[in-house]
Amino acid sequence: MTMVAAEGGPATGPTVLRMLLGAQLRRLREAKGVTREGAGWEIRSSESKISRMELGRVGFKERDVADLLTLYGVTDVQERDALLKLARDANSPGWWHRYGDVLPGWFQSYLGLEAAAALIRSYEVQFVPGLLQTPEYARSVVLLGHRGAAVEEVDRRVELRIQRQQVLDRADPPQLWAVIDEAALRRPIGGPQVMHGQLTALIEATRSSHVRLQIIPFDAGGHAAAGGAFTILRFGDDDLPDIVYIEQLTSALYLDKREDLDYYAAAMERLCVEATPPEQTPEVLTRLRDELYPR
Repeated sequence: MTMVAAEGGPATGPTVLRMLLGAQLRRLREAKGVTREGAGWEIRSSESKISRMELGRVGFKERDVADLLTLYGVTDVQERDALLKLARDANSPGWWHRYGDVLPGWFQSYLGLEAAAALIRSYEVQFVPGLLQTPEYARSVVLLGHRGAAVEEVDRRVELRIQRQQVLDRADPPQLWAVIDEAALRRPIGGPQVMHGQLTALIEATRSSHVRLQIIPFDAGGHAAAGGAFTILRFGDDDLPDIVYIEQLTSALYLDKREDLDYYAAAMERLCVEATPPEQTPEVLTRLRDELYPR
């Protein structure tokens, strides 16, 4: 079996480590001809538990992993130790763990995926993408949903959002390809001064080699993603499928079925065709900033 390198580091989070370990356990089970039901019986659990483990959607007990490795005939000490270490690392909390008081569980999974993605493609219709928000803009967005919150809570929510952005500053940043509806840029979140600063920050972001921005202009009319915002995450490891993330008010959807991925990938491709070319984005942003939010 080919081992997947998964050393802990800035590009690795527990969410993705669980996915990697789950994928390897699935390959071992299938190679041995063991059913999920049989594997579940071995660890005093169920077929559905094995399915969730193999998809990386639950934590791993080291004893369960050890029992499964024995069932699958993995006797090589080095291979067993590597997989058991992966199980231990997968149970370690991510950097966002300390924000648990203001971070819903359904969003923690996304942060783990975002931290490990090699390519992040997103379409935004309501707001500027979170990874590109200025602190002032982020605060204004947070206040929209938490008007009655204490100042300390608002500060922590903003701090969490800005902390997320460090993924773009690391030595091996993901490629970010964002398509933003013009409506999001015309919506005066926080007022003219905040928006002037936010559009200036977007103009600066276009100079980064790993950030590509496109704008869907109003005159494009109806378009492929009229249903709402979504993000497609792609990873550098072949064992991990692309994931479509769709955020809702109190929950989120994570889609990884091939037909869903194909549908959203096609929608994203059409959006990129309908949007202004990336090389024109600085000009579009400058025009909108100077017309709507002059200083």
